[in-house]
Order: sequence, then C-alpha cells, then structure tokens
Amino acid sequence: MYRASNFIPDPNQEPLDAKALRSLAPMFPVPMGVNVNQSRTPPLVCVTPVGQFPTGFGGGSLPNFGSFTTFNATANGVSHAGTSSNGPIDATPISAYKTRSSIISFDGDDEPYSGNQTLASERKARRGRPPKNSSADGSNGVKVKRPKPVYKNFVAGKELAFLPSSSTDPREIVEAVHMTFEALRRRHLQLDETQEASRRADLKAGAIMMASNIRANAGKRVGTVPGVQIGDIFYFRMELCIIGLHAPSMGGIDYMTTKFGNDEDSVAICIVSAGGYENEDDDTDVLVYSGQGGNSRNTEERHDQKLERGNLALERSLHRKNEIRVVRGFKDPFCITGKIYIYDGLYKIHESWKERTKSGINCFKYKLLREPGQPDGAAIWKMTQRWIDNPATRGSVILADLSSGAETVPVCLVNEVDHEKGPGQFTYTNQVKYLRPLSSMKPLQGCGCQSVCLPGDVGCSCGQHNGGDLPYNSSGLLVTRKPIIYECSESCHCSSNCRNRVTQKGVRLHFEVFRTTNRGWGLRCWDPIRAGAFICEYVGEVIDELKFNLDDSEDDYIFQTVCPGEKTLKWNYGPELMGEESTYVSADEFEPLPIKISAKNIGNVSRFMNHSCSPNVFWQPVQYDHGDDRHPRIMFFALKHIPPMTELTYDYGVAGTESSGLGSRRTKNCMCGSQNCRGQF
Repeated sequence: MYRASNFIPDPNQEPLDAKALRSLAPMFPVPMGVNVNQSRTPPLVCVTPVGQFPTGFGGGSLPNFGSFTTFNATANGVSHAGTSSNGPIDATPISAYKTRSSIISFDGDDEPYSGNQTLASERKARRGRPPKNSSADGSNGVKVKRPKPVYKNFVAGKELAFLPSSSTDPREIVEAVHMTFEALRRRHLQLDETQEASRRADLKAGAIMMASNIRANAGKRVGTVPGVQIGDIFYFRMELCIIGLHAPSMGGIDYMTTKFGNDEDSVAICIVSAGGYENEDDDTDVLVYSGQGGNSRNTEERHDQKLERGNLALERSLHRKNEIRVVRGFKDPFCITGKIYIYDGLYKIHESWKERTKSGINCFKYKLLREPGQPDGAAIWKMTQRWIDNPATRGSVILADLSSGAETVPVCLVNEVDHEKGPGQFTYTNQVKYLRPLSSMKPLQGCGCQSVCLPGDVGCSCGQHNGGDLPYNSSGLLVTRKPIIYECSESCHCSSNCRNRVTQKGVRLHFEVFRTTNRGWGLRCWDPIRAGAFICEYVGEVIDELKFNLDDSEDDYIFQTVCPGEKTLKWNYGPELMGEESTYVSADEFEPLPIKISAKNIGNVSRFMNHSCSPNVFWQPVQYDHGDDRHPRIMFFALKHIPPMTELTYDYGVAGTESSGLGSRRTKNCMCGSQNCRGQF
C-alpha cells in the first residue's frame, strides 16, 4: 500500500499520516466547482497537484487572473503544448487525472533556518517564561491570548490590493502569484512562532491560495511554462505547484497523458532532481536521473522499482522524444537543512537502463541531455559557488575588494564590457554621516527582555513598538513592509543574538560591482537571496533639506523617499486571505519622509544599484540607534527570490510625484528594459 505523499491540509487542519486506499478501477476526479457537462469537448480544468482538494478547494469565488486563460492557449477545450527544437509536438491533455506517487520524500521542505538563527537562544529564553496558565505580561494576572487566524475565501466583487492588474505579461502574473505565496508563508510562520505551533507554513500558504484559486498556469503542459524563466530559484516544492512548473508537491516526476498525432501516450513533462535518489548531476548539461519507488527509510520495505507511473512515463518520453522540464536541487548555503530548487530548462531523454543501487535494489536510470541554445541555469549556480569558495577564480577582476576592508565580505569590482577601469572617485564607508552626532539625537526606548526578544511576548516593548509582532521571522526575513521598523538598540537588555537585530549586523553577502552595457556600473550578488532578506543600507551624507534644492543639483547619487511603483507598494502579504485587515497603502496615501542622503562623495555598494520599473529590491526605513523618525536609516530588502548574478535594482520613484515642502524630483529617461517600463523615473 502506497503512502499518500501529496496531500495538502485545509488551513485549519494538521497533516495526517494517512494511508491511501486502492481503487478497484481507475478514477479520474474532477476538482470541485467545475461543470463538465457544459460542452461535449473535454474541459481543460485546473488539476490539483496533490490529489483531490479538501472541502472548499477549487471552488473559491476568486476568478482566475485575466491572462491566465491565455496561458493555456485554449481553443475548443484543447491546450497545445510548447515547441521543440525538432518542431512542435501536438500534445493534447486527455483528461484531468490524479498523479499518484509511491515515493517518500527524503528532502522535505520544512522551514529551513538560517546560519544566524536565534532559535537556540529563544528556546533557553522560553524556559524562563511563566506557565501558560499564568499571566502573559506578569502584571495584572490577565492572560492575553492571540486569536487564531480566520481563513476566508475571496468575496466576489471586492478587489484585493495584492493582485496584479489586468496584465497580459505572463512573467508579471507568475511573479505576483509567487510573491503572494511567499508573503503568506512568512506571515504564517510569524503566527506559528508566536503560538509555538506547527512550522509547515508553506503548506498552509499553499492551501489558502488553492482554496482561493490564486495560481498561475493551471493545467499541465509539455515544454516551457509561460512566465517562468530559466534560472528562477525556489525554496519549497509548493512554489513549483502554484506557478504551474511541477504539479506533485513531493513526487519527483510529473507526467500527463497526451496525444501524439492519433496515438495517446503517457509522458513525463517535468522532473525534480533533489538528492533523494542516487542521481548524477555534476555535469550541468547532462543529468542521470533515477526512477521513483523502492526507496524507503525502512530497509525491510525496500524493493525493486517497477516500470509504472512516473517510471513508465519517462520510458515513453525516451521513445516520444518530448521535452522535459528539469528542476535541480542544491543545498542552501544559508540554511542548515534547506534546499534551493533551480529551474534549469528543457532536456530530452537519450537512453535508459537498469542497475543495482548501493541499497541493493534494481533501479531505473535515465540519461537526459540539456537542449542547446538555452540560457544558463544550474551552471551559474555552480560557477558562483566556486567563486565564493575561491574568489581568485573569478575572471575580469579590476579590484578584489572595492571596500578596502570596510565590509566583512570583500566587494569585487569587474568589467567584462569595455576598458573602463572603475567608477569615479569616492570614499567607501559603511556608516551614514548625519548632520549632528547620534548622541545628541532622541534615543530609542529599549526593551527589558532577558537574553532575546520572543515572538508574542506582550511585555516586549520593541515588539509593541512594531505593532505587536517582531518584524523578522526566525530566518531573519522581513515579514511585511511598514512605515518604520524598530530594531533593538543599545539600550535594550537583549543580546546580539536577538532576532530583532538584523540590519545593524551589516552586509553578509558576496557583492560584485560590474560594468553594464548601457547604464554605467551596477550591482549583483554571487549568493542567492530570499524574498524578505536584508541586502544592504543606503549609506552617504544626510543632506539638510532646508538648504538644498534638488532641481539645481547635479548629484546623481541622491536618495529620497519618493513614492515607489505599484510593485513595491504591493509587496505586503494579502491579509484579506487570512481574515485580517488590508495593509495596502496606495500611491495617493503614501507619505514620504524628509530625509535625503547623498552618496556622491562617500557611500557603499548601494550607490551602484540602478533603477528598474520592475525591481527586485525595495527600501524600508529602519531605526535602531536613535529615535528621530524623520531621519531613519534606509535599508534594502529583497522583493522576491533573486538568483545569483542577477542585477539588483530598486524603484527610484514615479516621475512627477511631488510632496509639499520636499522639492520636486528630477526626471530621467528610463533604460531598465522591463515589460512595464514607465519611460521615466
């Protein structure tokens, strides 16, 4: 009997170790809420990647985004597959069916913890907490209990602020869905840590999105997936599901029944190589993939693999020569138990055989070769990991450390475009120069927490200062944007291991300042960066706004808190999906701060970040060393998952936005090249 490994719980349920019953006859379930009697043609429906939906799944009243149906390219109920280097394959989905998997995941996506995690310190601090039946604040004997989140489906006719506008750009929609999932996951993890509950926040976020019918590329397909680019990175299998890249939430082989001319066949469409089996993936253009089944933690349950389901689909793909999407898994360098999944493009199976593994079972092997002419994916990952291990292997280096030792991690300066020897003269520093000494500024109120600040501690003044929740989760990721975030300061009693001390610890990434083809110098990173991760601070000289006229300045390195574009404003999670009030701030409601910082003469890596109308970084005011909220520190965080060697950009602000008393922003022609370029910034 096979274990049901692809189950997603309802948001209010805990996962159960349930056994699947064998069916006497093949059953092809249709998701709830789909009427299959409206047409004689087989409907192309959204098939759950994890088996049949629990009650209420698939029947959410939130309609698909306008351009989702165009992704499927449906015509009379038929979806045509992607193209091949040998010509298009006429692959048509026969029906909606349930993909079963007999494997047990050996690389479960439990929430990974970063290397600078504070959980050990928090566990020690929790031991000193009063019993759960005692006072929560230790003062008046009244227990303060946080109510459980209420999950609500979308109400028809009400616009959710986090949803993308009616765009036909598949990339924009995939990113919006992906960012919504990641934001919900971070929020769930924040609530779970407060309540000391289950940490499978990824499953909870996925359940909410499935219930609300928020996903991209519904339905299976052969070939490329619209809006998904080679090199995209993911941290959870559920991320692959909600964007339509790989349907099974745990199984490594995704397959479907298709038509090849007049014939029907079951072929593989995507595989995930994540280390659960003895795969050979050292060569970035060749993958030797092991079949599924037969592997178990219990030696007595191990058995030879059978040529069925996913294994059979791989064998049929060998003969059909169809393209197969490949996702490769690697160890996350910032997490103890985490993995990073990288979409590596399209492959084809060239041969298969059977061999005995180290565990003593007969296993199917499939040799896949990467299709030529595709951008690099996993190859970039392996290249940057070599550079991190030995920076001397990086070529075209002008200067090994632009910071001259000011940063803990050297900042590399490279030029692979022209003969320019480096940026204009400036002094590298990692400290902001204020108009007056910090000692003369209003101090921050410190907390009295012993050891570290704990999530949900109503007695923590820093938590209350941030609206009741600590702004970062256990992985050091920012949960949501706020007008100002207050980290613990020198006046706090907590230690340096407190989770509320993130940005003040400085840069910890391997940055590279590089020459762009048309925008001067830019900034990128050798490391993968998770959504919500701290990147760097905007460092320079604080300008006296009363004596400075921005229109007359020739300073191209001035930062001011002009209203950013919609993508940045919509970064916050969709609280409406969790029964919480919306935190969305529109452009009309946005209130800038008077602070201005010039990095023309002194600065750090942030001065090299270029503008983009589709940015992957956003700025966030943070306080930790003084209490003047008019002049906070400006910190940059990742808007989404950022693969290695991707240029880091943020939105400089919408051209024409002005605020009384703050002066106007000079406009420049934009050269970001994004699909949604505004033309000016």
